[in-house]
Order: sequence, then structure tokens, then C-alpha cells
Amino acid sequence: MWNRIAGLILRNRILLLVIIGLITIFMGYKARFVEMSYQYAALLPDDDPASVEYERFKNTFGQEGNVMFFAVQDPEFYELEKFNDWIALGDSLKALDGIDAVVSIAHTYNINKNSKAKRFEFETIFPKKVNSQQELDSLAIIAESLPFYQGSLFNKETNTFLMGITVNARIINSKAREPMVVKVREITDRFTSKYNLDMKYSGLPYIRVVTAQMIKKEMNMFIYLSLLVTAIILFLFFRSFKVVFFSMLVVGLSVIWAVGSMVLFDYKITLLTAMLPPLLVVIGIPNSVFLINKYHGEYIRHNNKIRALQRVVSKIGNATFLTNLTTASGFATFIVTSSQILKEFGVIAALNIMVVFVLSLLLIPIIFSFLNPPDQKATSHLENKMTVWFVGRLVRIVLNKRTIVYSISVIFLALGILGISKMKSTGYMVDDLPHDNVIFQDLKFFEKNMDGIMPLEVMVETKKKAGVLKLSTLKRLDALNDSLSTYPEISSSVSIVEAAKFANQAYFNGKEKYYDLPSNQTRNIIMSYLAKADTGDDSKLFSTFVDSTQSITRMSFRMKDIGTTRMEEMEQKILKHVSTIFPEDQYTVHVTGSSIIFFKGNKYLIKNLFISLALAIFLIASFMAWMFSSKRMVVVALLPNLLPLIITAALMGFFGIPIKASTILVFSIAFGISVDDTIHFLAKYRQELKATNWSIRSSVVLALRETGQSMMYTSIILFFGFGIFALSDFGGTVSLGILVSLTLLSAMLSNLILLPSLLLTLEKFITNRSFKEPLLQIFDEEEDIELDDLRIAPSENKEGKEDAVN
Repeated sequence: MWNRIAGLILRNRILLLVIIGLITIFMGYKARFVEMSYQYAALLPDDDPASVEYERFKNTFGQEGNVMFFAVQDPEFYELEKFNDWIALGDSLKALDGIDAVVSIAHTYNINKNSKAKRFEFETIFPKKVNSQQELDSLAIIAESLPFYQGSLFNKETNTFLMGITVNARIINSKAREPMVVKVREITDRFTSKYNLDMKYSGLPYIRVVTAQMIKKEMNMFIYLSLLVTAIILFLFFRSFKVVFFSMLVVGLSVIWAVGSMVLFDYKITLLTAMLPPLLVVIGIPNSVFLINKYHGEYIRHNNKIRALQRVVSKIGNATFLTNLTTASGFATFIVTSSQILKEFGVIAALNIMVVFVLSLLLIPIIFSFLNPPDQKATSHLENKMTVWFVGRLVRIVLNKRTIVYSISVIFLALGILGISKMKSTGYMVDDLPHDNVIFQDLKFFEKNMDGIMPLEVMVETKKKAGVLKLSTLKRLDALNDSLSTYPEISSSVSIVEAAKFANQAYFNGKEKYYDLPSNQTRNIIMSYLAKADTGDDSKLFSTFVDSTQSITRMSFRMKDIGTTRMEEMEQKILKHVSTIFPEDQYTVHVTGSSIIFFKGNKYLIKNLFISLALAIFLIASFMAWMFSSKRMVVVALLPNLLPLIITAALMGFFGIPIKASTILVFSIAFGISVDDTIHFLAKYRQELKATNWSIRSSVVLALRETGQSMMYTSIILFFGFGIFALSDFGGTVSLGILVSLTLLSAMLSNLILLPSLLLTLEKFITNRSFKEPLLQIFDEEEDIELDDLRIAPSENKEGKEDAVN
């Protein structure tokens, strides 16, 4: 089959180049329309109970997690000109398209009782402009004396003052959010620069916009950096600008196709898909290395360019196909997860890894068929003294030191098991950012001074119309708030209870001691006043906390980013308080919000990624069994690739790197790539078995000498290629880069030492008839395509250079 493919490629090279060029132009055109993703990446499937509850909450009370927060810490905040500018700052933000509301101490309302109209009236405490310092001081005393605002809009102990803006749902999940945040920063920066203040920014909309900008910046940086690093390494290996240029051309085209395919699939750039272009560069280069190395090696044997190119496809086309298929399988297993962001990553990655294979298999033989045959300088890398010495050392170790090899492997396995026992699983909403990043620092500021900003919602269903307004329900809501407020991770709630207390205080003419739930005698009166309350902009106060039937209410808390492990414990504590306070036969209570969805999504994702890893191992083992027709050989072949995964997991345990979505990705990706070396080695080993009349010892040595150099080259490229991700600002990307690099490096050594050692030790057991006579036939050099069939002009010049294909 591969002989026929080689013939088709070399006979139709002009047509294939035209087709590739046209597709590239089309994909390049499509790539211009790729967009960043501004939506929150849902980790839970739509039918998960937590996801269903969250969607029901949003359908009842609207978008949650759509508030941006700003805060300043200033003991001289109530200075006349500064405070007026703070008022103007809020008004300027409110005027922006996409901002629904602004709240701060300067934009607060007081409630006054209108006995004649029998309703509460909301009046702003501060006017649009305060005229004197005396007036400001007196109004500030009023505002700060209202318990409703204490702890939520200001922290008097630390002189911290907060402003929050609610972003419209139309803006929050669209690309319009980015210019909106830029305008917000421009307005707030003018205020802070005037008074030399340090404004702190946070809130999920702000965090997502800033991280999206960072992703876009890093994507471009890593594309150029991956091309530069791999080009330098290729040149150091081959000492040929032609090899570097055409190898870069192949992966460059694959990047264009990958970005274009994202548009065709209607996918947007996320933190994961942003890594794909540089990943394709790093993963695609080894194809060129194996093909060019084989071409140079074949040409040295018989000085026939076309025959060498034909044998490149015939001899290693099958192995290269399988190696790319296994790598693609490692990514494709992410498709089985129910996470949309991982599905998109898996689809695009798996598809375009196979695209890289096709481009490599087509372009390398075609391009080199037009070029002059390699001269002695071009093939001198095959006799590189350092690599020859290194491979020679490996041969001696495999032949004479196998006991030491097994002893070291057992030691690493034991250390691996110990390290794995120390592994922990946790994740934070911003743990991908380094601790010195301004977003992380600002989030910690809000956690210290304002009890955090991560939304936590408790939705209570009373099962009766107007059941929320019953005093017994209000008391239960108040009891839950008091119980949860004892935890330092959770703020006090904002709910109908606080509104009822505020209204009760207003009913008794603003006396602070009456900031409490209404009594049985005054409840109906106050609730009727409150139901008619109008803020002046046609929005009812009730709609914020209570549904239209007044049977469902919400309690909005803010949480610190305490991590998924602690969050799971906290959820159980919250549910315990809920079950104690709310009888199940009278109430249905749901604990939801972005905090809950994140930790459940992270937990669900880790579970699914373990499943995808198991699936990757199964699929790759199946492919190898199909290729080699030997179950025993597959088992032995997997061992050198599983040991590096165990070592990596141990390093995570010893160095305190937690199991989370970004680090779990390492294992599927690294396993899919590392097994490539195994396939190349075993494919060559099987070829040598036939050539050496089934001499296992000779076949192992010959396979090690021929594939060892290419395996070294590709592993070094992969090591430094993935190593560039250590320069990322995202902790998950850094962990992915470092851990995959270390895994692949240890996998190279394992495949060059442990695998051949096992082949020699277990020669009678594993190299059986089924392996010698596999399903996929071994290339037979006597079955070369006739050169005349390729229409090769027979004339050669004095240097032995053969004319190109006609």
C-alpha cells in the first residue's frame, strides 16, 4: 500500500502542490475571521443537576456573576472635591453602553415612609454634587449608619470604599465587553491619577476580559517563539537552511489550516485552543525530522534520489501514520468529556495533527524531489560524533547493563508510587495566574477587605404563593444568614431579609435599633409598603430578590476563592445548615452560583480526564496491536511509556503541584506523543528481524542505531518546544509545558534503554510468530517501485545527481 502511495505522490507532485496551495489560500482567508471567546467556559454538561439548578436560577433572577468591582483604600475619602469626582465617576460609568447599574457609597438610597401613599420612597442620600464639606460630613454619617450598606459598600476599619457596576447580559458574553472594559479603565484611571490612588479591580467580567487579552498576546508570542526555537534546533542538527526552511513551511501551513478549521467549526479561541498553533509546530516538526533523516540515510546507501524518496514513504510512512494517529488519539479522547472547551480542543487538535502528517508526507518528498540530491555536507549529521557516541553508549548499556536498568526502573517506580501518594487535588478560579499578577493581588485585596467577590447563591422555594413574605420564612432566611456569616470565607447575604430589615427601620423613621425583621403586628403593613416601593427608574425592588409569584427567593453571598477542596467541604456545611433550618416538606433549597459551578465543574472535569487518559491508553494499545499483531509486544511496549507518566505524577506529589484540569491534560498529551518513539523503534526492529534472519540481538542493535538519532532529535525538539510554555503568565500553561517536557525526556530515555532491554530479556516470550508476520506487511526492498513507472529521466550528471521527476 505504501509503495502505491509513494508512487502517487511522486507522479502527481504538481497537482498535489496546486491542491495544497488552494486549500491554504482558503484556510488563510477563513483564519482572518477567528475570534476570541468571551463566554465562561462551562465545565459541567447541560443535564448535570448542578447545571440545571444554575440555569433555573438565572432564568428566575437573571444573569449572575456580571458585576465588576473597583475599590480604593483612602482615609481621606470624604474630601469634598474628591468625593464629588467619585460621584461623577459613577455617573460617567453608568452612561456607558452596556452598564445597567452603578452602586457605591455615593450612589446609595435611603428609604422614607410615605404614610399618605402607603409606600416607601427611595431617595438618594447624596446629590449629584455636594456643595460643602459640612454637608458631605453630615451625609456621610447618615450613609455609614445604615446597616444595609455596612460591609458591602465600605469597610470603615480599613477605609476601603467599593464601587460595583452591573454589566448588561448583551455585552458580557460578546466581544463588545473588551472595549467596554477599556473605556471603564480610562474613566477610572483619570480619577486615580488625579488623586494618586491605587484602584483595585476585580469581578468575573473584568477577570475574563483581562485573561482573554493575555491569551491573545501569548498565542502570538508562542507561535513565533515555537517557530524560532524549533528552527534553531533543526539548524544545529542538520546544518542546513533548506531543511529548516521547508520544515518550517510544513508546520506553518498546518498552523494556517488549524486556525482556518476553527472558523469552519465555529469555534473561538480559548485558553486551550490558543495553545494549538505552537503545539502543532512542536508536534509537527518530528515528522519532518524522521522523513528527512530517512531520506538522507537511504540516499547514502545507493545515491538514487527518487528511490530514496520513494523508500522514505514506503519504509516509514506506516510508522509515521501510526505515530501521528496515536498522538491525535491522545487529544481526541478529550472529546468524550462533556466539557465544551475540551471537546473543541480535542476536535481541532486531533484533526490538525493528522493534517500535519498528511502535509509532511506530501510536501517533504515532493519538495526534495525538486532539489538537488543531498551532498556530503547535508548528510554529515548522520555521523555526528556526539550522537554516535551517545547511541553507542546506549547499545552497551542495553547489551551489558540490563540488571542495572531494571534496578533503576524499579527504584523510579517505587519513588513514583510514594510521590503519587502525596498528590492533592484542588483548583482555584484564578490559580492559573501567578501570585504576583495584578489580578491575583487585587482579588486578595477584595478578599481581605470586602469578604471576596465570588458569587454564591442560595435559592429557596417555599412551594406556596407569597410564601417568601411569611414571617416564618424570613426568620429562617435570617437564621441561615447568621449561620453562614460565622464562616470567614463567606460574606453576609443580600436578600429580602435585609430589605425587610431596612424597610422596618424606615417604617420607624430610620432609627437604627429597628434594623430588624418586622414583628407580626407590622409585617403585613411593611410588606405592602415594600411591594409598592419604586426606586424611581421603573424597577421594582422585589424583582431583585423574589420571583413574580413571591414563592421563590434568593440569598446572595460573596465568597473568597478558597479552592475546590475547601469549597466541597464548605458546600457540605452549607447543606447541613440548610437541612437543619428548612424542613424538606415545606422548602426546596438549592445552593448554586459561580463558586459552586466552578468547583463542581472542576471536579467533574478531573474525573472525565482520568477516563480520557484510560481511553487514550486503550486506543493506543489497540492501534499498536493492529500494527504489530502481538498482544505480548503491546504490553511490553506500554511499560516504557507508563513509567514516565508515573515519574511525572510523583514529581507533582513531591513538589506540591495539585491535580487540576491543566495538569491532568499532561498525561494524555504526553502519553500520545511519547509512544511515537516506541512505534518507530518497533517498526524498525521488525524490519531488521526479517533482514537479519530473525536475530533478535542484531535487530535490537540495528534498530537502536538507526532510530536512536531521530528519537534524540525529536525528543530534544519536543523538550524545548513544550518548554517555551514555561514563559506563560498562566500557571496551568506553565505546568503543562514543564511537565510534558520532563515526561517526554524521560520517555525518550525509557524507549531507548528500557524497551530494547525488555526485548532482549524477553526475546523468547514476546517476539513470536504473530509479531514476525504482522497484519501490516513489512516493507520489502525488493518491491521498490520501478523507476520507469515513475517516469524518471535516466540521465544523471557527473556528480550522480538524478534529474527530477518529469
